Amino acid sequence: MGSIYLYNNRFLSAEEVAISPEDRGYYYGDGIYEVFRVYNGRLFEPGLHFDRLERTAAGLRLNLPMDRSALLEKLEELVLRNRLNEGTLYIQFTRGAAPRSLPFPKEAEPSLMAYTTEVARPVAAMEAGIRAKTVEDIRWLHCDYKTLNLLPNVLAKQEAVEAGTDDAILHRGGTVTECSASNIMIVRDGVILTHPADNLILHGVTRAVVLRLAHAAELAVLERPFTLEELLGADEAFITGTTVEVTPVVSVDGQAIGSGAAGPVTRRLQRDFAAAIGL
Repeated sequence: MGSIYLYNNRFLSAEEVAISPEDRGYYYGDGIYEVFRVYNGRLFEPGLHFDRLERTAAGLRLNLPMDRSALLEKLEELVLRNRLNEGTLYIQFTRGAAPRSLPFPKEAEPSLMAYTTEVARPVAAMEAGIRAKTVEDIRWLHCDYKTLNLLPNVLAKQEAVEAGTDDAILHRGGTVTECSASNIMIVRDGVILTHPADNLILHGVTRAVVLRLAHAAELAVLERPFTLEELLGADEAFITGTTVEVTPVVSVDGQAIGSGAAGPVTRRLQRDFAAAIGL
């Protein structure tokens, strides 16, 4: 991680950051977060991230302590202070510190914390692809909110790891939603299918960028739910996310997807995404 943190409007070392034991993020997961990708020392698609952050804050009735222009200035300064060229920036807000009680506290001030991490692009995974395991989606019904309540995601990822695979593909009664920390798309007969951006999935920033690139390339796109059967019978499958970019899924539950390697649509979108980030 970067040596400098942003904590409640101050730049501090990790040792100087002091989070209250009464913080509602610790008690209840009462908070929200965002993960920005940094390429060439710059935040990637900050507007889309701020849109989602503000939407989630509104949904949780959590008042952000600064507007997006002031926040962007602070985050850009954090990147500079940590001399980050390529990696991620994590930011979270909680409702603040207050005696443990379920109702919103009247006096608590929202708490902000952010830090950076050097993370290389996942070149090997994007080239070779990943293996996945299907797992029942047991999350709540507001997966479009990017909150700190990630235990179901943790359990799904752990189940996938213990099965010797790389990630979990979540489904609700046979309808595929997304993965443990990314969105998923498939290609069938030349058409890209992905779950619509409703309350059952996170509205991924990379997902939005990839769909924009697909439309620009005049690729057929259909945002509709698809089934496990359609997934297993797909010509291609790939996940999209801040840290995974566009990564092919080459097998699911031990069954090869398509040829068992990244397909032409996936490769096209990988190239277009690399161009979008200036590579």
